[in-house]
Amino acid sequence: MYYIGLDVGGMSTKGALFNKKGEILERGTLKTIADQDYKVFVNRLKDLCLDMLQKQKLIEKDLLGIGMAIPGSIDTKKGIITYSNNIKFKNVPIVKEMQKYFNVPIKIGNDANLAVLGEMYFGSAKNYNDIVFITLGTGIGTGIISDKKLILGKAGAGAEGGHSVIRLNGEPCTCGRKGCWESYGSATALIKQTKVAVDKYPNSILADIAKKEGTINGKTAFDAERLGDAVGKKVVKKYLRYVGEGLVNLVNIFRPEIVLIGGGISNEGDALMKRIQRFVNRYSYGGENKTKVLVKKAELKNDAGIYGCLALFLED
Repeated sequence: MYYIGLDVGGMSTKGALFNKKGEILERGTLKTIADQDYKVFVNRLKDLCLDMLQKQKLIEKDLLGIGMAIPGSIDTKKGIITYSNNIKFKNVPIVKEMQKYFNVPIKIGNDANLAVLGEMYFGSAKNYNDIVFITLGTGIGTGIISDKKLILGKAGAGAEGGHSVIRLNGEPCTCGRKGCWESYGSATALIKQTKVAVDKYPNSILADIAKKEGTINGKTAFDAERLGDAVGKKVVKKYLRYVGEGLVNLVNIFRPEIVLIGGGISNEGDALMKRIQRFVNRYSYGGENKTKVLVKKAELKNDAGIYGCLALFLED
């Protein structure tokens, strides 16, 4: 028997068909269209599921369940997307809609919550009880596990660390507030910061890289830094300070054994993790005798969310 995991992102939705051993047999993807009528969106999810099944010559009766990882506030008990600022959904009864097409158990959860669950069962955090996971992507998703238990909060709306304010009256956030960590530490924020630097320093190596590639992405500033560019170094240093400040806040509240970092920025690897680890351990509360925190790249990378969908069924 088989399971399907669907990881809804701000740009794309990834799907995976699992066997009971947790092996991915089939993958699929579709573009996420923000502000789309949710019934149209659900119909597209249905088609994605059926396509993966058909490619493996399977039918709905072969399924044991479907798990869905979705950004935003998710009421896991009622099966509702309460609010998602990145895909512009509000009070969407997604489980009820999906069950019009599939007569199997359907479970949902916040994408970062399921990512940390996936890492605990299948990835970098297998041997840890207290875990903080952040994903640096379109926004900042955070998932928290304390004593092996996922922190959800009332109606599944908790653990939204990306929307803690790190700068009063700062940059506007898509959630409606100003100065959110997400507005400074996400990949989207880094791209914006890099663009500002390119415009300000048109003769820099950073600007040359942007011109040569024809675009600015989350790697641009890091690439410039590697080439010794002073402007690139400045952008990266400031960005990592933003990431570190938000993480220190989470570490001070939850005191995890390990912090996992996912999203495209995590591809910068161990050198990046060590810099963030030094910052967190230097500035977190507790004096000289405080417990040190390990910072590592999330092992499952972009698959953490879909593995978390499978992990939902292992939680029973």
